[in-house]
Amino acid sequence: MSTPLTWGAPPPERADAARNRRLLLATARELLDEAGPGCLTMDRLAERSGLGKGTVFRRFGTRAGIFQALLDDSERTLQHRILSGPPPLGPGAPPVDRLIAYGCARIRFLAENQEVARAAVGGRGAGGRRPPLSEIHIRVLLRELELPGADLDLLPAQLASALEGPLLRQPLGDPGAGGPAATERFETGWRYLVERVCGDNGATAR
Repeated sequence: MSTPLTWGAPPPERADAARNRRLLLATARELLDEAGPGCLTMDRLAERSGLGKGTVFRRFGTRAGIFQALLDDSERTLQHRILSGPPPLGPGAPPVDRLIAYGCARIRFLAENQEVARAAVGGRGAGGRRPPLSEIHIRVLLRELELPGADLDLLPAQLASALEGPLLRQPLGDPGAGGPAATERFETGWRYLVERVCGDNGATAR
């Protein structure tokens, strides 16, 4: 059985802090819609939201932290589908099938949010607040498999890097770079990688 995941829930916060968070995220999205990532700075966010610059710094820490918070907020729907949606992305499918489905869903998510994901690099700070969603989920699924000789402390991070690293460099959302066709290539590559790493460990026939 899978270990229950809990990373989808934000930490408890005071009512005023929650109100400020919602205001700052909504304001950040307005600035992005108006002029793209380049216009979203700590100063602009403080000015547009009407909150103090100190409040913005305490909430996000850095400019990259703003984008990380936006990405985290957008991830909640994907997290819900992983935790309680239908298989194979949600519970109930073999772990290899869930790994493949997760990677494909994550690729599509990053393609839709690529500018924000790129700007969010480093947004968790030097120590990091928690492991990335991909690494957590991949680790849980790999532990359900019998992979002789696999380092299950290291392999999830390696697979997560293979999944997300190239997506943060190649502009999948740009029609000139291939658009949906490029995204499909990444999904095919992810399926190939998972099947080679996991071998005959529980994938359904295709």
